[in-house]
Amino acid sequence: MNHDLANNIRSKVDIVDIIGERIPLTARGKNFFGLCPFHDDSTPSMSVSREKQIFTCFSCHATGNVFKFLMDYEHMEFPEVLKYLGDRVGINVGNISYKKKNTKYDKLYEAYQLSVKYYQNNLNSNLGKDAKKYLKNRNIEEETIKEFEIGLSLDQKDDLTKLLTNKEYDLVTLNRIGLSSDNHDIYNDRIMFPLYDVSGRVVGFSGRIYKENGQNKYLNTKETDIFKKGELLYHYHIAKEECRIKKSVIVMEGFMDVIRASTIGIKNTIALMGTALTKEQINLIKRLSNNIILCLDGDDPGQHATLSIGNTLLEQGIETKVIVLPSPEDPDSYILKNGKERFQGLIDSAINFSDYKIQKLRENVDFRSDEEKAKYINEVITETAKIEDSIHREVVLKRLAKEFDISYNTLELRLNSLKKDNQKQKEVIIKPQNKKKKDKYTKALEQIIYFMLNNDWIITQVEREHLIFPEEVMRITCNEIIYYYKTYGEINVADFYTYVQEKENILLFLNNILAEHYNETTDKEELFLYFKVVREYSMKQEIKRLTNLMKKEVDPLEQAKIVERIRKLRLGDS
Repeated sequence: MNHDLANNIRSKVDIVDIIGERIPLTARGKNFFGLCPFHDDSTPSMSVSREKQIFTCFSCHATGNVFKFLMDYEHMEFPEVLKYLGDRVGINVGNISYKKKNTKYDKLYEAYQLSVKYYQNNLNSNLGKDAKKYLKNRNIEEETIKEFEIGLSLDQKDDLTKLLTNKEYDLVTLNRIGLSSDNHDIYNDRIMFPLYDVSGRVVGFSGRIYKENGQNKYLNTKETDIFKKGELLYHYHIAKEECRIKKSVIVMEGFMDVIRASTIGIKNTIALMGTALTKEQINLIKRLSNNIILCLDGDDPGQHATLSIGNTLLEQGIETKVIVLPSPEDPDSYILKNGKERFQGLIDSAINFSDYKIQKLRENVDFRSDEEKAKYINEVITETAKIEDSIHREVVLKRLAKEFDISYNTLELRLNSLKKDNQKQKEVIIKPQNKKKKDKYTKALEQIIYFMLNNDWIITQVEREHLIFPEEVMRITCNEIIYYYKTYGEINVADFYTYVQEKENILLFLNNILAEHYNETTDKEELFLYFKVVREYSMKQEIKRLTNLMKKEVDPLEQAKIVERIRKLRLGDS
């Protein structure tokens, strides 16, 4: 790795800008804070420092510089990140060759990639004419077919299974990962839509019939080691960049809805793998944008799904908007009938989920009945209490007061009572983690290393002191800091992170130190106090070692020598 090149690129990008494009950040003092994308975070616990050019999560202790963030967030290798940021700041990194880390699933990903090519070839052959015609009739043109890698499985053929077994895949594996069944091709005579993981690797298929033959319309890959639908969102790997540009993400129900929206240039879309929303999917959605728009089917199941998913997101503190489609339309059929302009109009006029829910509460209410009317009003106030924006709450209450000729103060009192109840429910007692308590010697050693990362002059002082670090990772880190400083003439945390990028033990140790929030600067008097603590620790450890040695020693003369060494250590005369 060309360290000077990496430092040059890192110095020209601002970590606040890079992370802020992906996660909403709020300035608080000299740092910026946002929801940490590396754990299930409901309150902003990630701090981003413009001064140091590093990020740190106070909860899960994820830490690093801009390279580390992009590698973990975007699932990119370091050379990919270097090229991405180099292109951004106009620095040519040249042709960087790198070897991707092997995983035990690489062979499975390769099998699916071969399958994609096989199905694409089928669709583009003479045997794919009918399927191509079907797609054209559905207004899916050649450009879209290529973009979404749509293919075709052939009728009652075992060509894919034969192809993969010839490539040294065993039948047991092919059956296990959903490409074969009972040693035969699982998909026959279906249009094949690849399903991708968040990194853009094909991990499954959805096969659709294009001839009426009495079979189920769709046949989807079963859950496998690499295909877990609760951890995926269709089109996620493509939508990421578009969501940053549009500053919103549109959540749809099916992949055909996403494909259709893409044909009219709307690409900030993802689709659920079913209508239930998992924690993993919520975290993925939060990474895309804090402006989430639900656009599910307009039929009864779609409306129920909108309420269910909207409530789930609201419970996570995520404000959501809703596109209301007329029943029984879905985004695919609506766009086909009405075109881009009308659909864009629905996006622009999307309503807040709370307003959508209040609209739904009106359905089937007999307003001639005082009992039903009171029940409806109470339900509306209950939903209004969940609205974060105070102006929005007031608008809803005033509308309710006017419609039913009720005192605004009466409604407000009820609302405030519910808000207090909601706040009590949100107050969760956080149990302290069983974190190993550090003794004062370990803290002193870590503080000294942290001083070294932030103050050049301390590195020279530490080198002169010849401190003994009891743990190997401490010794290695200290030596690396000294070597880095001598080589490059200066040091800062962000650049040192790049330097030790491939040394996982040091990275973990650095994360541990940064999570402790040690002091960054010091003077000689304070530094020498830390040195004294470390020397005392070293002395105690040596006395302990000598005491144990003396217990084992049988020669009285050797015992006397050990006693004298212990005495000198205690007097400080080593």
